Amino acid sequence: MNVPQTKLSARYPLDLPVWQELKDHYRTKMKRADMRDMFKCDKRRVERFTLDAGDLHLDYSKNLINAETQKLLARLTCEAGVPAAIESMFTGKELNITEERSVLHVALRSKMSDQIALEVDGVREIWGVLTKIESFVEAVHAGKIAGEGGKRFTDIVNIGIGGSDLGLVMATNALRPYWRKGLRFHAVSNIDGTQLADLHSELDPATTLFIVCSKTFTTLETITNAQAARAWVKDVLGEEAVVRHFAAASTNHAAMDAFGISPEFRFGFWDWVGGRYSLWSAVGLSLALMVGIDHFKSVLAGARRMDMHFRTAPATENMPVVMALLAVWYSNFFGAESQAILPYTNRLDRLPAYLQQLQMESNGKSVRRDGRPVKVKTGQIIWGEPGSNAQHSFYQLLHQGTRFVPIDFILPVETVGEGNGLQQKLAIANCLAQSEALMEGYSADDARVEMRAAGVAAGRANSLARHKEHAGNRPSSTILFRALTPAVLGQLIALYEHKVFVEGTLYGINSFDQFGVELGKHLANQLTAVVQQDEAYNGRNISTTALLKRSR
Repeated sequence: MNVPQTKLSARYPLDLPVWQELKDHYRTKMKRADMRDMFKCDKRRVERFTLDAGDLHLDYSKNLINAETQKLLARLTCEAGVPAAIESMFTGKELNITEERSVLHVALRSKMSDQIALEVDGVREIWGVLTKIESFVEAVHAGKIAGEGGKRFTDIVNIGIGGSDLGLVMATNALRPYWRKGLRFHAVSNIDGTQLADLHSELDPATTLFIVCSKTFTTLETITNAQAARAWVKDVLGEEAVVRHFAAASTNHAAMDAFGISPEFRFGFWDWVGGRYSLWSAVGLSLALMVGIDHFKSVLAGARRMDMHFRTAPATENMPVVMALLAVWYSNFFGAESQAILPYTNRLDRLPAYLQQLQMESNGKSVRRDGRPVKVKTGQIIWGEPGSNAQHSFYQLLHQGTRFVPIDFILPVETVGEGNGLQQKLAIANCLAQSEALMEGYSADDARVEMRAAGVAAGRANSLARHKEHAGNRPSSTILFRALTPAVLGQLIALYEHKVFVEGTLYGINSFDQFGVELGKHLANQLTAVVQQDEAYNGRNISTTALLKRSR
């Protein structure tokens, strides 16, 4: 049965006249275009292809586009109904049609005066939950909420998985200079139990506060880890201590009652808060505890600043829209299968992993909103690591490999906290050098001349020249900002959230469900009894049968 169509654009990319024009433009003008020539012919190219939004500066001049590309892509947003889709999100329309929900993570960082879909259930309650979080955080910091024997908490352990882990861990690591003195942060997510077991030796349960993040309080990995943590606290401190050492972000009060979560330590959120967009909700409680409520509010305010830009800026000046268009351009015309995210600050070391979920869970779809198969490439494989570590790892492939990989470089100019100024300048130099090298390349002739000048024999220089050649003409964008503050982090996360939404709109898919993660969970539930109780496996997969036999 087909899913009912919303009143958004019923036209899909291949149906649009501009899609065919983009194909012709790619084939006749851009397929063999050279950025080096573009820069030579247009002295204003950098000016034409840079944007500012809030505290973020985007230089996308090192991309395989020209003024005509820009105009055609801007037309694509209009013909595909992107402006209407953006407004539909902010006004609470049912964009998540398969789950019959609005998509209102933007409301979580809004002001009351923004009037964002206030008619949607739960939206008016947002500020009440935030006030409760503020009171809880301040009470923990003041020692009014404390552990067994009145001991102040020294360690915060977030227990979650997916959207209740990745964004939170990424943001908490990114804001380490803002951590509250005397507090340490830990995260437990995987079901194998090793993360929690490894923490036993370094944590004192009497000074440890566990935050359990699960909307339903039934997520297998999260509840398994939470029960293991509960058993540890009970064994060491006694049953009566559990109520003082656990808080939760959830809506399942019966399950929290059974677990022993105090009503004062419960923080709710709503069904329109998708997991990968839940950092802004009560799921961000651990972050608020670690950096303080004022800095947590600054993260929200930064995201809101990007929201306002996204909602009001025209396509060619709209940073999330421009980045989404580049992704669609490279995926569907140049055949790019992946995109690398390369932050030049180690504090964003978990950003690529966070963006993997955001992009691949949102847009890894093969069915359109009307239930018909897609006929374009949706979703990119997102990967990356911080520079300059990554330069000594996979940059070889980026420079000389045969894969076409567009890149986002993310670069702070200054280090927050006690970072070394000289080292940050070296990071800046490395980042800018890599983006230049990817575009400019290095010819065999240049290599030959350089080797001869260094005294290498002619024969040796000739034989090595092709091995040293870099083709260049490889696209990248650079997102530059002064420093990784809470407000800047909020802007950066919201930027990528909106980019992913625009891509999904252009493809005509629902970016807000994730049925692709359910089948494996269903089969795992069936296999759990088989593994735990050594029961017979009744499935038909002979490989699974053999692996079960081997594991026993």
